Amino acid sequence: MNTQNTQHTGHVEEGTTLWEPSLGRITKARITDYLAWLAREQDLVFTSYEDLWRWSVDHLEEFWSSLWAYFALPASSDGTRPPVAGGRWGILSRARGVEGASWFDGTELNYVDQVLRHPRELLALVAVDEGGTRRQLTYGELINQVGAAAAGLKRLGVRRGDRVAAVLPNGPEAVIAFLATASIGAIWSSCAPEFGAPSMIDRFRQVGPKILLSASGYRYRGVLYDVSSKLTDLAHALPGLAATVVVEPAGSGTAPAGSGTAPAGTGTGSCTHALAPGTVVTWADLIAEEAPVTPERVPFAHPLWILYSSGTTGLPKPIVHGHGGILLEHLKSLALHCDLGPGRRFFWFTTTGWMMWNFLVGGLLVGATIVCYDGDPMWPDEGRLWQLGAEEGIEYFGTSAPYLEACRRAGISPRKFPGLAVRTVGSTGAPLSPDGFAWTTREVGDDVLVASVSGGTDMCTAFLISCPILPVRAGELQCRGLGAKVEAYDDDGNPVVGQVGELVITQPMPSMPVALWGDEDGSRLHESYYSYFPGVWRHGDWVKITPEGGVVVYGRSDATLNRGGVRMGTAEFYRVVEALPEVSDALVVDTTELGRQGELILLVVPSQDWSPETELRIRRALREQLSPRHVPDRIVAVPALPRTLNGKKTEVPIRRILLGVPPDKALSIDALEDPGAFSGVLLALERAGLGAPGHETPSAGTGT
Repeated sequence: MNTQNTQHTGHVEEGTTLWEPSLGRITKARITDYLAWLAREQDLVFTSYEDLWRWSVDHLEEFWSSLWAYFALPASSDGTRPPVAGGRWGILSRARGVEGASWFDGTELNYVDQVLRHPRELLALVAVDEGGTRRQLTYGELINQVGAAAAGLKRLGVRRGDRVAAVLPNGPEAVIAFLATASIGAIWSSCAPEFGAPSMIDRFRQVGPKILLSASGYRYRGVLYDVSSKLTDLAHALPGLAATVVVEPAGSGTAPAGSGTAPAGTGTGSCTHALAPGTVVTWADLIAEEAPVTPERVPFAHPLWILYSSGTTGLPKPIVHGHGGILLEHLKSLALHCDLGPGRRFFWFTTTGWMMWNFLVGGLLVGATIVCYDGDPMWPDEGRLWQLGAEEGIEYFGTSAPYLEACRRAGISPRKFPGLAVRTVGSTGAPLSPDGFAWTTREVGDDVLVASVSGGTDMCTAFLISCPILPVRAGELQCRGLGAKVEAYDDDGNPVVGQVGELVITQPMPSMPVALWGDEDGSRLHESYYSYFPGVWRHGDWVKITPEGGVVVYGRSDATLNRGGVRMGTAEFYRVVEALPEVSDALVVDTTELGRQGELILLVVPSQDWSPETELRIRRALREQLSPRHVPDRIVAVPALPRTLNGKKTEVPIRRILLGVPPDKALSIDALEDPGAFSGVLLALERAGLGAPGHETPSAGTGT
């Protein structure tokens, strides 16, 4: 079948084939080139993706070593390949099955080395903010600024193993500073400027940074927010801080909106008041001296960055990933699964506080041109990102499922933006409904692969992912990633196919966390991932693996709806409710506990005036399309739903509140996109006789 969009204008059933790749697309895919390389260089022939995947998870050492050779990665300063033991690859050692595995022991490398390999004239980065300021850097210009920034960090005393914390918008400075940090062998950690001071402190105080890079402000929905006061609070909470580097917002006097190609880092540093004890310098000061990039070789598992779990309750987990594991995983995912390579325009809407920013920056490993956008994706309207896609020639357009669903509901037709040439739409953050799949396939273009993917901060990748040589079916993620032995387990720990089970990973992957920072004995890491099924990684999602190898994600297993002994993921529930034109958004929780049947409570954001008829329609749809036991006990209309900074619904915290946990103990306000939405939900719950009353939510910031 040629690559065509099968036209679906009404409701689409899960599993309906929407797209198949043409022979031309298959022939040109990078994974096809890898298959040819395996046949030519290693005498391995595979006739299907499923066969390739099976080999990749049953022969881990051979697979990951083949990637090392395919991408021509050096292992040490003399350019040798990974060590060979007994005539075979000897690259993996294990302590306890999946847990405690180590990779490429004795190998030294640096993530940044791979970025240095691309032609200097190739465009590396385009950065646009919502005010229209546009900046770009070639690989040569990027490398020059990375060298200058690395020299600046060294002047401030940064050495191998030191932590560098950043509170920066999604722009060139963040990318430059990260690469400079990694080149030294120091450890990067970042969050977005819109985080509240307590949320920043909860993250960075755990890792003790030596340097803080901070924006003095950021733009959102046309307003410039001054963040200097909360950065002062942050800096004073970090006793080991030696210096603060202040970055002025783009367009603050040095790069006028719409100027086209203003270089990164030209800020004058007008905001240099003392933010903290220690030295305060400007970004211009940091990059003032030219210097070559000389990446320091570090062990394979040497920390590259520290990411954080979402942190809706308690302290976020500080997750450490290594140089080698991330390098191999991102090369594999971005080249073979996302089909990216030199010169291809790669975009994902993200902030610097979400792991998708790290994944986006990984586009530099394969020579892609990464496109960074800073601002509200829905401002001035839902079409803003599609306009960006058309203006910048984006080929791989990454976003979230809620954004795609919002565009569908708003009647946006991306294909009507002149010049839009998107070939792949990436979707993550939540399950995309079958109707969302169909809308994206139909409305974005004539040959569009819908790449719904799932993974997480824990591994900084998607292990349920897309593949350019496989068909797209409504509601299904195309495949399990190469090298990722993802299975669905029943309650007894047995793998199941065609039925819903716990998402587990039963073989180690190089990008699994090397540690949680400060977890000296590994007990917190063990409890987080390996305690439920001994020796196996439990991720916390409900999934179904289809006989064809696709995967359906049904939501978090800790937010499962258990009605009359029948368990269901929340994604199935939302597919019914959010398909109704009267419903703009929804959140459902089940307050059932062990030994006690609770209530099923549905929060609804109406798209029109709320009425008893709307509630009846919701109940009727759920009864007919799910089952009578999944009709909510109560339906509460709310003005908006609280979401995390990563756009995820706060099902578990709301459930905890409904079970009597005080709101300030159930959820961190600073982990929310809109704290006001949380206040609105609390008020609605109180009026309905649910939840804990008397909680006030602080405002989200001060406009300047």
